[in-house]
Amino acid sequence: MIRCPNTLTRITGAVLIGGLLATVAACNANTTTPTTSSIPTAAVSSVPTATAAATVAVASPTTATPAGGASGTVVAWGQHDHGQTTVPPDLSGVIAIAAGGYHVLALMRDGTVVAWGYNQLHQTTVPPGLSGVTKIAAGHYHSLALRSDGSVVAWGQNTYGQAKVPAGISGVTAIAAGGYHSLALKSDGTVVAWGLDTSGQAKVPAGLSGVTAIAAGYLYSLALKSDGTVVAWGDNTYGQAKVPTGLSGVSAIAAGNLHGLALKANGTVVAWGSNQHGQVAVPSGLTGVTAIDAGDWHSLALKSDDTVVAWGDHVQGNTVPSGLSGVIAIAGGLNFSVAIVRK
Repeated sequence: MIRCPNTLTRITGAVLIGGLLATVAACNANTTTPTTSSIPTAAVSSVPTATAAATVAVASPTTATPAGGASGTVVAWGQHDHGQTTVPPDLSGVIAIAAGGYHVLALMRDGTVVAWGYNQLHQTTVPPGLSGVTKIAAGHYHSLALRSDGSVVAWGQNTYGQAKVPAGISGVTAIAAGGYHSLALKSDGTVVAWGLDTSGQAKVPAGLSGVTAIAAGYLYSLALKSDGTVVAWGDNTYGQAKVPTGLSGVSAIAAGNLHGLALKANGTVVAWGSNQHGQVAVPSGLTGVTAIDAGDWHSLALKSDDTVVAWGDHVQGNTVPSGLSGVIAIAGGLNFSVAIVRK
């Protein structure tokens, strides 16, 4: 997404971002609808330092799945510019949720997928007959589904090959979708990546094994190992790929635009990377967390009492609806958030 200030009418040109030459497409302040011609390798925005940085956010990096196989209805909040917060009427029986750039995926109890929001690149056009799905992931403009047979199905934008699943890939147990790249975790604890690789985000570190969870940020990737440590690779302009020294005892990970999150086994959260909007400023005293996710410039935590805590840019899904409770899963999109509420 090209983030244009209201006072800006048009931006054209190219900027050097951490060694990445990013072509910046024309941006008109009178419309927020992205088009295929306005999808840059990276976009310009205000940043923590005077150096320009990539700002296309990532979608929910991993499927938000309720523990115990519970299901419910979906609640959404934040920006509504492309219908991403308009939940289909009478939608129930949802067991997992994923939030993309401007779109949402919902996994149903019967193994089918429902999608809504921005669809110019067909990211919400679920392939006909898709069934047997166990996990979902949403990238900026593409979508992924993991089937019970360990195969992966992808659809939506494929400009960088992010929706072209490598031939012969099988035995997949988890998936993650970044800005323009995709990750798959195999049953042997190894990771496969494909799509845009300008910053090494799709170049899995040699010898990486023992992985139990994955997350994909805009231009970087995260992997959680069985020993509770985290490995990161890709763009590190704002420290998003630099895991805090000594971080251990991690049980879950999430990757936002330029920041990473880790949930520790003791129910606390650790964050790192860009803090331009306070997205890594974990609220003091936050404990009892059971799940996490990261949006563009905001972060989400689900507590053991089924309530949600959010921090970061309030314009982009940070402001949790008053009285929201009974939540069993959360997901952060580019400028919005979604949750499954027990029913």
